[in-house]
Amino acid sequence: MFEWFGKVNFSPYTKVTDFAQYLKDGRLMGSKCKTCGSTSFPPRADCDKCMSGEFEFFEMSGKARLHTYTKIVAAPTGFEDVAPYIVGVADLEEGGRALAWIGETIKEEEIKIGMELQVVPQIFEELEEIKVYYSLEKPGTTWVKTNSAR
Repeated sequence: MFEWFGKVNFSPYTKVTDFAQYLKDGRLMGSKCKTCGSTSFPPRADCDKCMSGEFEFFEMSGKARLHTYTKIVAAPTGFEDVAPYIVGVADLEEGGRALAWIGETIKEEEIKIGMELQVVPQIFEELEEIKVYYSLEKPGTTWVKTNSAR
């Protein structure tokens, strides 16, 4: 499943593998520690508060605020074909932070630290293999969810 994220990933298996399938289904999931209740995004297999390995997925609203951003002009290997692009770090309402591309619904001149955002699952089907990711969009941006078989 992690090959769906695209360019480079060396994680053949992890306890949070279902995260990619949830994104493919249009669901933005975080993890919640079964021991202490701490929430994380992206999902964590091990709690950063109590170190427990027991967690469950929960669906997030995707509501967020922009923490910081940067424009990438000199892109790293594998991303030269899409430069320049803008990435941001957003604090999610339910906890955790999302590092993601600033989406097409936001013009560069509109980007402001602290602005409200919506984290949106995306599927990039233009290539042979399906790629999944999420982007930072204007609040209210909607997307399609499918029924998950989990």
